Amino acid sequence: MKSKERTAFILFCILPTLLIFSVFIVYPVTQVFIKSMFSSSGFGGNQEFIGLDNFVELFKDDVFLKSLKNTGFLMLVVPVITLFLSLVFASILSFGELREKHLYRTIFFFPSILSFVVIGILWAFIYHPNMGIINEVLNWMGLDQFALTWLGSKDTVLWAIALVMVWQAVGYYMVMYLAGMDSIPRELYEAASLDGANAVQQFFKITVPMLWEIIRITIIFSINGVLNISFVLVIVMTSGGPNNSSQVALTYMYKQAFVNANFGYAMAIAVIVFCVSLLLSFISNKLTEREIH
Repeated sequence: MKSKERTAFILFCILPTLLIFSVFIVYPVTQVFIKSMFSSSGFGGNQEFIGLDNFVELFKDDVFLKSLKNTGFLMLVVPVITLFLSLVFASILSFGELREKHLYRTIFFFPSILSFVVIGILWAFIYHPNMGIINEVLNWMGLDQFALTWLGSKDTVLWAIALVMVWQAVGYYMVMYLAGMDSIPRELYEAASLDGANAVQQFFKITVPMLWEIIRITIIFSINGVLNISFVLVIVMTSGGPNNSSQVALTYMYKQAFVNANFGYAMAIAVIVFCVSLLLSFISNKLTEREIH
């Protein structure tokens, strides 16, 4: 009897959470999967069941394949650079003898509290070919040949957006690593120093293994964060241009749903993005899995 009462009490406690999760997560995701099999404008009740035709059409769509490739590029490049720099900066601030370390923590973290729209506008001006600070500095240094149309060239636009994403996220993950580093016993580093290990060896042999569980979580956070942040930055900075060179999967989905009124097709893109996100999270989790002793 007591066991039944305990189970009923637990169910009663988690019922509100389950209800909210069902309404705001399960139901919308289910609707996305269902709508992806219809031809629909998203307005009114006129829709036609077409099965998997949207998905067949997707993989013949050159712009979608390009947007998927661009998304993959950002998901590969941005997390690797961001997490590596975050680890290095956190290590320097945690173990270095810098007197201004609290100031540096604030400076590095500051971009993380800015709105993505503000960041996009700010960097659009920084990259501006005529009055942007990057080209101004290059011209002042006599390096005119390196002054480019950063957001207007298909060769540089993705790297320019990737740099903004790294700049925005480094401080956020650095703070997470700093919290983990503060819990590592300093005796480990003292013993390693007595054994002759230098700073780099201590970083890879002590710091990284001791932070591994945090690193695993941040890898998944970073991959999923790229999907969301890239949508806002691309909309604000380039609108997918030039010639779809910076188009990512979510901006193409938005364009199909709300510009072309091709709602069923947009939901098919959302399903692909959802599946890719789940697959990448699973793969990254498996690749970084380690036996804990």
